Amino acid sequence: MRAKPAEQAESGAQALASALQQGLPSGSQVLVRWRDAAGTGGCSMSADVPSRLHEFADQQMLSGGGLVEDAKTLADVWDGEGDMRATIVAHVPETMSQPARRGWLSMAKMLVVAHLSATQAQARAELLEKSERLQQALYEIADLAGSDLEMADMLRRIHAIVAGLMYAENFYIVLYDDVRDSLRFLYFADRQDPYVADPLLDIPAIDMPNSLTLALLRHGEPMLGPSDELREQFGVPRDVVHGPDSEDWLGVPMRRDDRVCGAVVVQSYDRPDVYRDEERALLSYVAQHILTALDRRQARDDLERRVEDRTRALQHSNRDLQAEIVERQRGERLQRALFRIAELSITSETLERFYAQVHDVVGELLYARNFYIALLSEDSTMIEFPYSIDERDAVRQARQLAAGLTEYVIQGGHPLLADRQLIEELQRAGKVRTLGTQSHCWLGVPLFREEAVVGVIAVQSYSPAISFTSRDQELLTFVAHHIGIGLVRKQAQDRLLVAHSELEQRVTSRTRELAEANAELLSQIGERLRAEQQLTYQARHDALTGLPNRSQLLERLVASIARAQSESAQGHSPARFFAVLFLDLDRFKLVNDSVGHAAGDELLIEAGRRIVATVRGGDTVARLGGDEFAILINDIDHLQVAEELARRVLVALGEPFWVAGREVFPSASVGIAAWHPRYQTGAELLRDADAAMYRAKASGRSGCAVFDEVMREEALRILDLEADLRRAINSDDFVAYYQPIVRLSDRRVIGHEALLRWRHERRGLLLPGEFIGLGEDSGLIEEVDWLMYAQVAKRLAHEESGYISVNVSPRHFLSPDFAERLLALLENAGANPHRLRIEITEGALLDDTARALRTLRTLRSSGVLAQLDDFGTGFSALSYLHRFPLECLKIDRSFVSGLVGDTRPESMAVVRAIQALAGSLGIHTIGEGVESESQRIILRELGCQHGQGYLFGKPEPQLVPLR
Repeated sequence: MRAKPAEQAESGAQALASALQQGLPSGSQVLVRWRDAAGTGGCSMSADVPSRLHEFADQQMLSGGGLVEDAKTLADVWDGEGDMRATIVAHVPETMSQPARRGWLSMAKMLVVAHLSATQAQARAELLEKSERLQQALYEIADLAGSDLEMADMLRRIHAIVAGLMYAENFYIVLYDDVRDSLRFLYFADRQDPYVADPLLDIPAIDMPNSLTLALLRHGEPMLGPSDELREQFGVPRDVVHGPDSEDWLGVPMRRDDRVCGAVVVQSYDRPDVYRDEERALLSYVAQHILTALDRRQARDDLERRVEDRTRALQHSNRDLQAEIVERQRGERLQRALFRIAELSITSETLERFYAQVHDVVGELLYARNFYIALLSEDSTMIEFPYSIDERDAVRQARQLAAGLTEYVIQGGHPLLADRQLIEELQRAGKVRTLGTQSHCWLGVPLFREEAVVGVIAVQSYSPAISFTSRDQELLTFVAHHIGIGLVRKQAQDRLLVAHSELEQRVTSRTRELAEANAELLSQIGERLRAEQQLTYQARHDALTGLPNRSQLLERLVASIARAQSESAQGHSPARFFAVLFLDLDRFKLVNDSVGHAAGDELLIEAGRRIVATVRGGDTVARLGGDEFAILINDIDHLQVAEELARRVLVALGEPFWVAGREVFPSASVGIAAWHPRYQTGAELLRDADAAMYRAKASGRSGCAVFDEVMREEALRILDLEADLRRAINSDDFVAYYQPIVRLSDRRVIGHEALLRWRHERRGLLLPGEFIGLGEDSGLIEEVDWLMYAQVAKRLAHEESGYISVNVSPRHFLSPDFAERLLALLENAGANPHRLRIEITEGALLDDTARALRTLRTLRSSGVLAQLDDFGTGFSALSYLHRFPLECLKIDRSFVSGLVGDTRPESMAVVRAIQALAGSLGIHTIGEGVESESQRIILRELGCQHGQGYLFGKPEPQLVPLR
């Protein structure tokens, strides 16, 4: 077995001391030490070196050399290449001459320098060899990702590549979905664990809580050591289901955009300390390349699947197209045949010539080598054959009506397609008898004149290789109809000659009608083209302002992004770039609500005109919908150009405008997003410009803001918080905290208000203000509220502490099934509805008064009472209050806090008015935010009976018992 590099280095170091000792008297002792700038060093010494030589060598290394007074001690110290320092210390049993001492030290220094140079060269060679092996492994992994191998074969070869870098007999790859919290064992090879992995099986993380692999995925950092020590360190209980313990276990996570998406694990069952930091770093590096290979393979598989689906669709379309082409060709042949028959009925010189030419036409459509036309005589007693071409019966003579196939078709008036078997069946039934040579397949169709059968057209085959089909029957029937018409025309030729002049007039009239119809058709075609052009224009422009719409703006953004990316791909940053301005009119809803939507449309049209008049000629102004506009400005030198344009637009929009007899002063907020290589789509630019616009609007309106990294980080924070919010809903991480509501006279608890809290896994307990806005914007707050309602219902069913009130947003309150759903929730929990109160705001009452009244009455009929929250801060539409069945008015904390201080007179007046209103309506009041004894006393003096605030208790997870 080849010695390890460390063992070889140690052996070489000992040989160095032995070589130096040979140049000294017997019984001498030698010690050599060296150290580089990084603090890494080595030592070589003879046997039984005393401690004083070690101490002396340390002093030499620190001081850089000095006087050696002992005649039996030889020493030298020097600095070599790369900040390397080395020292030699020797003790001889007898005194050496000075030349001998200098000669030995010179020789020893050269020998040490040569040894150190060789050692460093060997280390560099070993490092280079490792780098080459790693580079080759990464190349092979990349090649596998683009190969045509099946996934299982590719993973087996990746396993072999990793095994070439370290011990990896027991190796597996696992993929992790942090959204669904599930994992898949993509590859699993183990000589002791019999587990067989299914790469397509998603395993929920909840099904394997004691898995060391799951602990690695959750930890997100490499884990190294014996499996029992790792389980103890990360709190993972032993579970035999997850395989045997290993002496050494190394797992590294695979990351995609800072998210753990999988892991690679190697382990050893019989050898400890197989893996160290070097293997950990190496496997971490290789793991990311494995992930890249898997991503590339997945992308290629997805592309191949899409190409295959598209190919099948194209093949299907091609088959349909080929069938349509064949059908069209057949139709064209039939149309040409009909045209020729119609033409022959007029241009043929004789009837016999007409028959022969008709035969030629039929022969182009089907097999007609054996063809004849049979006609009834004038007295309907004879069958005549004015035309017959046949391989077997060269001449067909006229005959009396008999029981032939021709007579069978004439008598029945229907086509007949008969093969040899059917002909024989008709013969046995006595319906027909064979006249002439027997045919293998016979097809005859009747000829009509004014709905009366006057003859038959027949074709037949004497060979089993040629048969006729039902389609041939349909074709010959159709042709026979036109042949019958041609016969009628020929037989009425004299009458046509007599009526020639009348026919010419009719033809002239019909031609004129066709010309008029053709002109009208051309007019309709032109109108349709104009309509299509109009539809195309409308699809790309806003109907109200005539400006480009969102679709056209996104197309132009795509072109601008492609141009900028092309310039970047050429190896230089574009000197000129582009930006998007997102503009939103301030308080536009006020115009619609006050003077109507027609006036609002006029304002939008005027705003569009002003924006277009302000921008440069090559800029694009688009209306995105509602009161939102966007401006694309290309070829600008710096961001200041966009900011200056935004200010000019704001000034132009700020000019007064008369609408519906009123002078209004429009204003707007503008957000700016400049091109950056991270943008891949126009929608991303619009999104960031929109975010900047909201920042401008939040800063006081009528201003502009530029999207920057702070906004981007805020957007990412909101995105992460939304993901946390969704996970929190799934794991029910929301809890209700209860604040007592007391009687002001004796502080007796009469009920509680349930307040929402979020136990965040990293940030701890969050108040509603930190996430309620995000929940409302994303629509998730409804699910959160219903989770809290369920907790309150469960609390009501198991504890007796007065009533509990819950806050209901206008969105919930005005939903059609809110009352029924809330009552069903209480019933399922076994809670008493009389102990529940709902707190709503004035806005919820006024948005849809009819629906609000129905909801309140439904809840009150079942015992659930309603309280009006934050009274006095909203519309305060007092004329509406008497219509709603309210149980209580909650005086807003802003008025309660104002009862003490400079605003005391105004606040007392408001509270006194609210008390008077509540008294007239027969309802009681609750003062919110009571924090001092003086506030409690004043509220009670003003007639308020109940209060709520930190003076009586902070929100807690438990209810305060009734006293």
